[in-house]
Amino acid sequence: MTATAPITQDVLTLPRKPSEGLVNLIGLSRSALVQTLKEHGLAEKKAKMRSNQIWQWIYQKGVRSFDQMTNLSKDYRAELASQFVLAVPEVVTKKVSTDGTRKYLMRIAGGHEVETVYIPEVDRGTLCISSQVGCTLTCSFCHTGTQRLVRNLTAAEIIGQVMVARDDLGEWPAAERTRNSETRLLSNIVLMGMGEPLYNFDNVRDAMKIAMDPEGICLSRRRITLSTSGVVPEIAKTAEQIGCLLAVSFHATTDDVRDTLVPINRKWNIETLLAELRAYPKLSNSERITFEYVMIKGVNDSDADARRLIQLIRGIPAKINLIPFNEWPGSPYERSDWKRIEAFSEIIFKAGYASPIRRPRGEDIMAACGQLKSASEKIRKSRVKPDKPASADAQPSR
Repeated sequence: MTATAPITQDVLTLPRKPSEGLVNLIGLSRSALVQTLKEHGLAEKKAKMRSNQIWQWIYQKGVRSFDQMTNLSKDYRAELASQFVLAVPEVVTKKVSTDGTRKYLMRIAGGHEVETVYIPEVDRGTLCISSQVGCTLTCSFCHTGTQRLVRNLTAAEIIGQVMVARDDLGEWPAAERTRNSETRLLSNIVLMGMGEPLYNFDNVRDAMKIAMDPEGICLSRRRITLSTSGVVPEIAKTAEQIGCLLAVSFHATTDDVRDTLVPINRKWNIETLLAELRAYPKLSNSERITFEYVMIKGVNDSDADARRLIQLIRGIPAKINLIPFNEWPGSPYERSDWKRIEAFSEIIFKAGYASPIRRPRGEDIMAACGQLKSASEKIRKSRVKPDKPASADAQPSR
């Protein structure tokens, strides 16, 4: 089985704006924030106190100006503004679906763009965030796989997506609003956007530590899910250093098919991946691994595939999310018929596993991962036109 898709490069790199030596405080860990303040003249004890105040202003109240930090002296606020910045990604495009889904195209340093999607549901609001510009894995069903990897996002750019979404949702706590996650519009984070999170582990870890901090955004670790295509050497670290829930982009029940859909399988095959998942430090009935399985017509959606999947994951506390393929222009696949998806789900359910079918969201706003960025790239390409060559008999101008 072969499937290819055109590669879209990030063709236009805008020059980075000069920072004039100013340090971005967003994205720094607590210890790094203390150290940075010490390096800029504060003694240890005062640096710890000021870092706590600044931390709460940034992540609990969502301020972007030192002038708003009113429990700091006016002189110290001016000093902070002369040495530091509070920089987050810039929203370039925002699209809102008829089903309430919001998709943001955000610009980061260097002029690159990444996607973030907010998905509202009855009992939660989930933000799907990106960890890289482009992706190195070239999964054949994924639109981001058609875009070459440009670079990893910084911790500031990762947590910045959460902060920008909260801006748009009006989510920062006001006097009359509690910080209880049960009442939040943005209650869950999934690292399922552009890129492979485990290939940017340190920055992802630092950003999620900020998201979970009780004196800041304050999300429970069980409300954060990291999705990996199967970077086996980094999987255990997810439990040990982040502690969030784990999802695996599985998508196939044989190595031949998974080699095509998820090419990282050629490095760490199904057997190797499942052995690592069985040894996952936080694995339990209360913290199941989610197996993501995109339903592709005639490729991985047969009854035999469903039965093989059951046998493969036997003994692993798990649930299987069935995802109707979100078709994109030029994609080499088609979505499985709905009756086929339901039959597949029924086989898994009867074997004792939860097998919810993810309802397609945001199809009217190009919500498939990578679509909005590719559309933006096409517009940018159309604006960069080569100079028209002079004809052979053209006269030189005077």
